[in-house]
Amino acid sequence: MVVVKLVGITKRFGSVVAADNIFLTVNDGEFFTILGPSGCGKTTTLRIIAGFERPDSGRVFFDEEDVTFLPAYKRNTGMVFQNYALWPHMTVFDNIAYGLKIRKLPKDEIKRRVKEVLELVKLEGLEDRYPHQLSGGQQQRVALARALVIQPKVLLLDEPLSNLDAKLRVEMREELRLLQKDLGITTIYVTHDQEEAMVLSDRIAIMNFGKIYQVGAPTEIYMRPANLFIATFMGKSTVLQGVVLKVYDDKILVKCDSIELYGLCSNDEVKLSEGAKVSCVLRPEYFEIGAMGESNNVFEGVIEKLTFVGSYTEVKLKVDGHEILVYVDPEVKLRVGGTLQVSIPYEYTIIVPPE
Repeated sequence: MVVVKLVGITKRFGSVVAADNIFLTVNDGEFFTILGPSGCGKTTTLRIIAGFERPDSGRVFFDEEDVTFLPAYKRNTGMVFQNYALWPHMTVFDNIAYGLKIRKLPKDEIKRRVKEVLELVKLEGLEDRYPHQLSGGQQQRVALARALVIQPKVLLLDEPLSNLDAKLRVEMREELRLLQKDLGITTIYVTHDQEEAMVLSDRIAIMNFGKIYQVGAPTEIYMRPANLFIATFMGKSTVLQGVVLKVYDDKILVKCDSIELYGLCSNDEVKLSEGAKVSCVLRPEYFEIGAMGESNNVFEGVIEKLTFVGSYTEVKLKVDGHEILVYVDPEVKLRVGGTLQVSIPYEYTIIVPPE
């Protein structure tokens, strides 16, 4: 296990800045996820940690060791790629054993380690099969086993579940989280899937345009986003643009056209003042039907659209010219064109300061 530090990492490809002066610390034994949209630079950052790319400037440290210019094969990292990158002409056993053979370990040691890791990823009995004889989930497990069998200091995963179907993705991410915690290995995971990041991670780094915008626990990222990009990137929401009317000790009053609402600033370091332009972010799952208690913003509008999603009904509510998204229990009887009153607590009304 190891602490990974990136200090001022910058990487350019022509005019594109894939990594822009990145400072990150991944703690020993932590499951750390770099999350962002496609093309934001997250895979480049992971490849720099692995040693497959060299930064134009900055340093990479494993504990106190500077590994910036150390070749990938000397860093003792295990990498799982998006496409698994299995050798098609090799059996499961030989794919997993490849890294050990390169390291010239004794045959008995190789056999023992491969057997142990096959049990770990639940592939016992499949060692003589070839990749084309395996399901997508089994191939993913082989790729994971190949990375783990070398007993790496750091496990690196580049969107390893993206090629799996929805049900299998959920199953595999649960297994991956349990496996990581059992092994206690420092793990850096790259994905564009917000839910995946929230479920798996101890901490998340939000990345866009080569920059790290915010680092924090999943609840912090979701409920206290540093800016509007993060607020809207993390899950569904309604965004109302407004102006601060009054700042109280425990809440902020904002006017969004004809709507007035109270909320909390998402960034404790920013002191908002009257007249400041802000964005109000409302998460649909925090709404309740009716005017619930005193510390709630209450909205009443006309139902424009109903969409049954299984565990909830997605309601698009027209309120004073604004469309507000609300999740409602599917057993509640609603109709398009009818009126609906909903409320959301002040503490779940996120006021995002201007950039």
